[in-house]
Amino acid sequence: MISKEIMQILSVSEIASETVEMVLRNEYISEQAIPGQFLHILIDGHTLRRPISIADINRESKTVTILFKIIGDGTKTLAGFKEGMEIDVLGPSGNGFLIEEQDSVVLLIGGGIGVPPMYYLARTMVKKGKKVIAVLGFQSKSHVFYEEKFKELGETIVVTNDGSYGERGFVTDILGKIGSFDTYYSCGPVPMLRAVTNELQGRRGFISIEERMGCGVGACLACVIPATDEKGYKKICSDGPVFDAREVTL
Repeated sequence: MISKEIMQILSVSEIASETVEMVLRNEYISEQAIPGQFLHILIDGHTLRRPISIADINRESKTVTILFKIIGDGTKTLAGFKEGMEIDVLGPSGNGFLIEEQDSVVLLIGGGIGVPPMYYLARTMVKKGKKVIAVLGFQSKSHVFYEEKFKELGETIVVTNDGSYGERGFVTDILGKIGSFDTYYSCGPVPMLRAVTNELQGRRGFISIEERMGCGVGACLACVIPATDEKGYKKICSDGPVFDAREVTL
């Protein structure tokens, strides 16, 4: 259930080019959040809250980790917040990933700032005894983050657009080299998700869609996406951000 919460900032650090990791403390969200959900963060001086995916949870220490890319005034302001400050959030927001109990091998595909929610999902999958294969896409070597964390959980392949680190190309260039898996999960920019779903058409999968939002609770209809059943649209903030790959049209 979404709640309006105050979260204390425990640490802020730039872990890759234009990419910030922020560790927050809040008992309610750390206990309730599941992989794929997000925080809707209020930033002083900005009318609209910013949706930021949850990258990890530590229920023992009551902490929530988020990662975000500095891409505008809002995230630039957020990146300037300091340890000890507090932020106003709505969360945990949205619907998270459906974990299929019968699956034994899962493929996780993250692109750019779509990588963070894949990490929390990967940790959850491993705890449930599943084998994880991760394909992580970045612009270049300077943008790569969390590679070692993913490697601790399973097979990890890093792809960069310019070939400056790992494999050269896009995440879809690697998918043909992946062995057998039961279900795929992906998060990233819409063009990447469109390419992934086309490449893996017919396979069972779930996608998390990155989108700017208005209210974040499904009232304003600012973040809608066509449904494949021709019955209208899905709201990314409240019906998603996670969808069965077959239920929406990208």
